[in-house]
Amino acid sequence: MGAALMWTGPSREDVRLRALVRSQDETAWWSGPRLARLAQRTDRARRAAEWRRTSIELCQGIVAELSTGRTPGEALVRAASCLDPPDPGVLRPVVAMARDGGDVASALERAAPDPGGEGLVRLAACWRVGLTVGGGLAALIERLGASLREAEAHRAEVTAQLAGPRSTARLLAGLPALGLLLAAGLGLRPLSFLFGSPAGFACLAVGVLLDMAGVWWTNRLAARAQRTD
Repeated sequence: MGAALMWTGPSREDVRLRALVRSQDETAWWSGPRLARLAQRTDRARRAAEWRRTSIELCQGIVAELSTGRTPGEALVRAASCLDPPDPGVLRPVVAMARDGGDVASALERAAPDPGGEGLVRLAACWRVGLTVGGGLAALIERLGASLREAEAHRAEVTAQLAGPRSTARLLAGLPALGLLLAAGLGLRPLSFLFGSPAGFACLAVGVLLDMAGVWWTNRLAARAQRTD
């Protein structure tokens, strides 16, 4: 009974530890909102890559159909029917416009998704120039397809080259936690210092901020390096 009356509540270290854990649960990468945004960005990047591949296949199909003597509208309709785009409904207005002999270039521009629709926008420009000037549409689209393939190959090469730096950045971001485990194993009691004094808590806060800033900056540099447009 006397021991229970002498207890005055949680220690200062426990209070700070709980506050830090609570704030990390709200802002850390494993929290629900952060995971949702990460999944959304991943899905957005995947769909953009699929649309870039679809644009290349569409250009190749149109060139192949034009080489057999079909009209531009017929070539686009037949080429689009062989595609498997991420969202088939996006190209339906374009196919309908080509079948009816309407403004295909404007339909392509409206249908181009963002991101990933750069190829469709350029195809619209080629279509408009080819029909306005007359002739040479197959050559224009063929050169466009080659340009899109080169850009996609460059993007894949940059992604492969950035795999190493990204892995290194993730490893370095996790080293502080490993250092804490090693220090605890040696009996240095790092948590007592970090959560038991204002100086330790300040060091912890600055370290976490710098660690997060390093990961953010690495991802930003990688994203800028991957942009080819």
